[in-house]
Amino acid sequence: MNFNASRNVGQGGGIRKAKRVSDVAAMGAPSPTPGFSPAPAYNPGYQPSGPPPPYQEGIQLETAQDFGQPAPAANFGYMGGFPQSPMVNPAQIGSMLQQPVVQDMALQYGNQLAAQGREAVQREINKYVPVSRLRYYFAVDTRYVMRKLLLILFPYTHKEWMVKYDQDTPVQPRYDLNAPDLYIPSMGYVTYVLLAGFVLGLQHRFSPEQIGIQASSALAYIIFEMIMYLVTLYVTNTSTSLKTLDLLAYSGYKYTVMIGSLLAGLILGKTGYYCCLVYSSFALSYFLVKTLRLQLLSGSQAPEQPSYGGYPQAYPGNPYADSWSKPAAGGTKRRVYFLLFVAVTQPLLSWWLTYHLVPAGLAPPPAPAR
Repeated sequence: MNFNASRNVGQGGGIRKAKRVSDVAAMGAPSPTPGFSPAPAYNPGYQPSGPPPPYQEGIQLETAQDFGQPAPAANFGYMGGFPQSPMVNPAQIGSMLQQPVVQDMALQYGNQLAAQGREAVQREINKYVPVSRLRYYFAVDTRYVMRKLLLILFPYTHKEWMVKYDQDTPVQPRYDLNAPDLYIPSMGYVTYVLLAGFVLGLQHRFSPEQIGIQASSALAYIIFEMIMYLVTLYVTNTSTSLKTLDLLAYSGYKYTVMIGSLLAGLILGKTGYYCCLVYSSFALSYFLVKTLRLQLLSGSQAPEQPSYGGYPQAYPGNPYADSWSKPAAGGTKRRVYFLLFVAVTQPLLSWWLTYHLVPAGLAPPPAPAR
């Protein structure tokens, strides 16, 4: 049966009422309604394993956790959570140390450590021993030593006794004959000890203990002498430009007199010893008076000014400059007395340390035991 919608239109242009069809069979059987089966939007090519996991925020929950299991044993060898580094082969370390770059770095690091250690040792030594000043007193040469020995033994022809200064620092002893030094006193001390042992051997009185006795007694007397001078200056309240090392240098010049007297005693006996001792003692006293007079009578030192470079001066300032204060009348007397005291004690100590070594005559060797 065909249905034509235009048939419902009447002649007057109005819509004609459609006829009702009562015979359903005449219209045909209706098509069955299909069941709901949603087709997938895409075909992934494989069957899904199941529904997707629920949505979690931030952290995923593990559904297979078993809270009844014991905790794993702790590993104290390595920190947990960090990968363990593999063991280094010793051969690789040896080959790395043989590289020139590594050796240069090790050498530079060693030099830096050595320099730091040297600076630390020097800093500790300078707290107790004035090394910078000692360098000044040992700055001598052969010409200076020979001229200084002749000056001590024959001081009468010398005219200029003033110590030379360069700005506020004295020149080194090798350039100035009047500057004090510690080379001649130290070498004189060693020579005196050896000569004393030789003289005792000629007298058949030598023993290894005698060398130690002579060395210790000479050292003890020089220390006692220095303490006596310093205490005298302190008690009398006498301020001078002399330092402790200056007094030690001038006190050590007496070893020249002692050695000359012992040599004269070996050659000429006691007569030659006493004749040489008297002359050399008088020459030493004259030398000390002429040398110390200018430094003792110059007064006390003004406030010390730092030398160039920021380093302290290795020697006291110029006592002949205008920056030095002039001594008072009472202070001058005390300085003169101290000068005479030093000039007298030096010959006495020279005699005291040598008279027991002078042989009366070479004794014959002891007879062999039968």
